[in-house]
Amino acid sequence: MRPVLFSCAMLVAALLPSEARSADAPACHAGAYRLLDGSVVGIDRLSEPAQLRWRRVDGTTGLLSPADGAWRSTTGWTGRPDGKVVRFGECADARITFDGQAGSKIAFDITETRFAGKGEQLRGRLVLPQGDRPVPIAVIVHGSEDYSGVDLYAAQHMFPAQGVGVFVYDKRGTGQSTGTYTQDFHLLSDDAVAALHEARRLAGPRAARIGFLGGSQAGWVAPLAASKTDHAAFVVVGYGMADSPLAEDRDQVMLDLRRAGYGEEAMAKAREITEATGAVVASRREADWERLEVLRRRYADEPWYPAIRGEFSGLLLQHTREQIEATAAQHDKGTTWNYDTMPVLRALRIPQLWILAGADREAPPEETLRRLVALGEAGHPITTVVFPGTDHGIREFETGDDDTRTYTRIADGYQRMQVDWILTGTLPHAPYGRAQVVAYPGR
Repeated sequence: MRPVLFSCAMLVAALLPSEARSADAPACHAGAYRLLDGSVVGIDRLSEPAQLRWRRVDGTTGLLSPADGAWRSTTGWTGRPDGKVVRFGECADARITFDGQAGSKIAFDITETRFAGKGEQLRGRLVLPQGDRPVPIAVIVHGSEDYSGVDLYAAQHMFPAQGVGVFVYDKRGTGQSTGTYTQDFHLLSDDAVAALHEARRLAGPRAARIGFLGGSQAGWVAPLAASKTDHAAFVVVGYGMADSPLAEDRDQVMLDLRRAGYGEEAMAKAREITEATGAVVASRREADWERLEVLRRRYADEPWYPAIRGEFSGLLLQHTREQIEATAAQHDKGTTWNYDTMPVLRALRIPQLWILAGADREAPPEETLRRLVALGEAGHPITTVVFPGTDHGIREFETGDDDTRTYTRIADGYQRMQVDWILTGTLPHAPYGRAQVVAYPGR
């Protein structure tokens, strides 16, 4: 899932995750199941037509499709059958047979709610491990997706099964929440603060540490939300950026050119283009369009020019101003393009855990890593971890002859690391797969 959507219909369509367009699969099957060997498997609702996804704590996962009275699995996001067969009992039974092993659904304390966001009514759900003891709670901050977090977020199953409470909600304009979908980080962070306060209210004495957890676009929204409340005790960010949204396009373009074999001279010229395309996206002023047109004419015959793609620069270069403007106003999502996250990160005094994908093509990590390490060295309570060989979502992949990636699983250790850090504020069970802790407080 991309952290940012460009205000152009064709790009919006291209970026919506195919697994999350509807929720046709039986809702009663979703949950966490304890198998006879003591291990946990999560089952999540996904997409049309009636599909589910299974997940394990170690990051293995597969897509389930109904066939011959059962559900048959394909590995990761590959579409390749892996031989696993899953069967469910009747909804009231809450039972599963996963790859030949029986299990039953884990019962949680679940509270449904509606609460006031910034001028909108939002739907939420608090999921706690059963019992009376206090537990830490993670409020899930959204990425750029436009679907129901309450219906489709996997963390509400797997995290409570490991002792961490979760509050999920439908962000404005999605699911059963009111309002219009937006990527205005200031509005979204206000809603996230309201969600944290609602989770704290509902949990009452069971709320221990409570904070924000999210991936991708949440790297901008979660720290901003934490800066607006005294009740957030931590922030966990997966595969986000400690740079502006416009920098995402710039860094993607630089990666495009490096992958195509071009050097610093080409990238310096391309940076002129990304500065111009960023200005167009952020403001669409006449002077910005004129500047872009000058650069288009200057560099259109350069051999590296066709290699530019990025988040939006390639689309701007490939289409006329008239084509872009014909759809831009209709599909403008109010993205806070010029948002500077560094003042917020410098001001936060609560612990943060940032987990980066070392081979991320959507949010290239190099500048974010440099900034986070510098903050840590300056005394800020930031722990920074890199999972090498993973792409956006901390997903491992195979690379085809055409340089396309096929995603096979989530990296081992990613989920365990998040749970351990929320529970203890430390990483007590290292190593976490192939994760590399590159900076931590006091290092």
